[in-house]
Amino acid sequence: MNYTSLMERAIEISMPFKYLVKPNPMVGALIVKGDQIVSEGAHQKYGEAHAEINCFQALKEPITNEHEMVCTLEPCNHHGKTGPCTEKIIASGIKKIIIGSLDPNPKVAGTGIKKLQDAGIEVVQGILEDKVKKLNKFFFFKHLNGRPFITIKIASSADGKSHSKDGSSTWITSKRSREDVQLIRAEHDAILTGGNTVRNDQPRMNARVNFALNQPKKILLTSQNEWNRDMDFFQTSEVDLIAEKNLHKVISNIAQQDINSVLVEAGPKLVRAFLKEDLCEELIEYKSPNNLGDASVPWFEDNEGIDKFNFNLKSSYTIDRDLKSIFTK
Repeated sequence: MNYTSLMERAIEISMPFKYLVKPNPMVGALIVKGDQIVSEGAHQKYGEAHAEINCFQALKEPITNEHEMVCTLEPCNHHGKTGPCTEKIIASGIKKIIIGSLDPNPKVAGTGIKKLQDAGIEVVQGILEDKVKKLNKFFFFKHLNGRPFITIKIASSADGKSHSKDGSSTWITSKRSREDVQLIRAEHDAILTGGNTVRNDQPRMNARVNFALNQPKKILLTSQNEWNRDMDFFQTSEVDLIAEKNLHKVISNIAQQDINSVLVEAGPKLVRAFLKEDLCEELIEYKSPNNLGDASVPWFEDNEGIDKFNFNLKSSYTIDRDLKSIFTK
C-alpha cells in the first residue's frame, strides 16, 4: 500500500476548507481497504465535526480487519468544541492508522497516538510530515512557540515613504496589489493596527474576497476608550481594544485566544516598534514605482531599513507596476 500517495490525497481534500476552518488546522482523513479508498472526510468548518468523524459518516460499508485509516494530523484526544476523535476511531474497530504529523497542541501532543496504541491500534506516523506542517504553518508556529505568527505588511513609495505629512490619504499601490492584500488578510486570524491609522485612513480592514471565510478579528492598539462604532473599521468582525503599550504583553494576551496568526497593518511608528522588538516572522512589502517626495513620512528612520532587521529576501515579483517582496527570518 502506497501510504505517501494516500497521504497526498488526504492533504488534497483538506485544502478547500482553508479559510473556513481557521484558526483550526486543515485536516483530511481517508478509510482504505487494500489499495482502494472507500471513504473520505475533511474538517470543513471551525467548531464543527473533525475530518475523522466526517470520514466515518461518509463510509458506506462496515469496518473489518482489512480497513485502515489515513489522517494528516494526529487525532484529538480531548473535549473541545467537539468530542475526542480517538474514541470514535477505537469504537469503530479500525486496527491501523497512518498519521502525517503529531499535533503540536499541548492538549494533544502525542496523547492521541498513545490512546490509540493502548487500545491495540497500530500507528504509523511521519508520512509527509513536513508537508503537513507547511500546510498549517501558523497552527504549528503558535503551539511550538507560545505566540502567534506575526506578519507585517507595508505599502511603500519608491522613495520609501508611507503617507503624506499633512495626513491626506492616497493610494500608493495599484488596484491589483490591493486585491492581493485581501488574500493575505484572509489567511490570518487577526489584523492589528493603531489608533492613528483608523482615525486618519478610515479603513475597513477586512478581507474582501469572493469566497466564504472566517473574517479575521481586528485588534486596535489605542489608549482612546470611546470610538464611533459606526466607523467602517468596527463593522464585519469583532474588534478588541488594547491600551497596553508593551508589545510583548500585547502579543502574550493575544496568544491566550484562538489566534494563530496576526497581520500587522499600521503606520511607520508601530511597524518599527514591532520590528525593534523582534516580533515579526514575515514582512511583505508592496513598492510603487512612484515617489511621494520630502513632504511625506518615511517607513524607516535614517540609517535604517528592512535589511537592518536581519530579514532574508524569500521572493520578489511584480504585480502590475508594483514590486511585491516577501522577507522572512
